[in-house]
Amino acid sequence: MSQETGIRRTDRYPDAPPHRVVVLALPGVIPFELSIPYRIFGKALTSAGEPLYEVTTCALAPGPVRTDADFTITVERGPEALAEADTVIVPASYELGGPYTEGRLEEDQAAALKRIRPGTRIVSICTGSFVLAAAGFLDGRPATTHWSSTEHFQRLYPSVRVDADVLFIDDGDLLTSAGVASGIDLCLHIVRRDHGAAVANEVARRSVVPPHRDGGQAQYIQRPVPEPQLATTTTARAWALGRLNEPIQLRDMAEQEAMSVRTFTRRFREEVGISPGQWLTQQRVERARHLLEDTDLSVDHVARDAGFGTAASMRQHLQAALGVSPSAYRRTFRATPAAGRTEAASAAAAAAESGSLRG
Repeated sequence: MSQETGIRRTDRYPDAPPHRVVVLALPGVIPFELSIPYRIFGKALTSAGEPLYEVTTCALAPGPVRTDADFTITVERGPEALAEADTVIVPASYELGGPYTEGRLEEDQAAALKRIRPGTRIVSICTGSFVLAAAGFLDGRPATTHWSSTEHFQRLYPSVRVDADVLFIDDGDLLTSAGVASGIDLCLHIVRRDHGAAVANEVARRSVVPPHRDGGQAQYIQRPVPEPQLATTTTARAWALGRLNEPIQLRDMAEQEAMSVRTFTRRFREEVGISPGQWLTQQRVERARHLLEDTDLSVDHVARDAGFGTAASMRQHLQAALGVSPSAYRRTFRATPAAGRTEAASAAAAAAESGSLRG
């Protein structure tokens, strides 16, 4: 986004510069996490096929950078690229005894991060949050990291408000993701925040991943692989998704799996990471978002189709989940036939999805 005009590239403004994403590859970087930003942001396009983001990788110095795998990578740009970024992303790197896992940074690491301009959006993937915390970016802010590191992270950085359950946290200009693949969830969330659900969903389809995952890290901590002999709640979830516009009771969902309400609730939380009621609300919010973005239905009609019943109820739930009213959300993300998303998405989307969000 242009720092002078505040206008980002969209279908309406195809000549505006793409948003500049700079990814910092530290020694011991994990290749999978390093590749996520280009895979997601690099595939976000306008309807004319123009890139919405420009993704650059940099290192502490140009040249070879070792990874935690059996190969090194060559990075052409040095830390000066960080000063050009609209968004900086720090993926996980694995160094036993790395300084940032001890609460400090090496001089070259600290010097590199000081190049980041005020107002730049800063993002971490997995244990990249340790780097942001060591640099002081997360002081007094909510954050997450890989579930296996959260206790150490909290002891090391007590001023950070750590949430071990979520897939990612959006705190406006600071965003952190949980372990490994949750970096995909966070990057898709950023695309959605910047350009709306349609663009993010298209990126997700091209990447063959879901545009939104339910639950949080808890489901992976408690049961990494569901026991095959146990019944699942998949049928009930599919049944509910097909009738979100209707009243759905917990007992109705339990009946789809021939379970008692108590057993169904316990099994659902084990599999999804949240309660059936929370999940239903999430799905209805998602349905409302899509209808507000992609249709001309009235707010009352959207509320009925999404299963909220009344516009007042939908307004309450959208305010709690997104921080804005249905009308404000539609003004931000509503696609017009010729123009697509407007430049207002930059400022309004930040307000729409600020604070901690469960992925």
